[in-house]
Amino acid sequence: MRFMMIVKATSDSEAGVMPSPELLEAMLRYNEELAKAGILLAADGLQSSSSGIRISYPEPGGKPKVIDGPFTETKEIIAGYTLIEVKSREEAMEWAMRMPDPHGYGQGEIELRQVFEPEELSPHVETQEQIKMQFKL
Repeated sequence: MRFMMIVKATSDSEAGVMPSPELLEAMLRYNEELAKAGILLAADGLQSSSSGIRISYPEPGGKPKVIDGPFTETKEIIAGYTLIEVKSREEAMEWAMRMPDPHGYGQGEIELRQVFEPEELSPHVETQEQIKMQFKL
């Protein structure tokens, strides 16, 4: 089972305030633990939404709309993520609970979400195989 730990943005992360050296060290140690356990698939921080672009689809079948950042709702913005593969929801929660406060000032918030597996997206074996090949699952 794959899970994404989504790190929510704060006003500091949106302002471009970089993590302290201590927090960077703590996050590196945490990521090393995930890697040693063999469950780390990816982990990255994201630049602030001021360099972001949103593409929305306001009308079914219509032309996409492009909106340049920054975006105002900090609570809805992602500052980073960690993707893990574990055996259960409980194990994913245990690992998420071990993550250091991602912003270091008591403002951190992590959202844990399960990733769809190919067999959950399509009942057709051929389509499942195509998904697995395309995403190297």
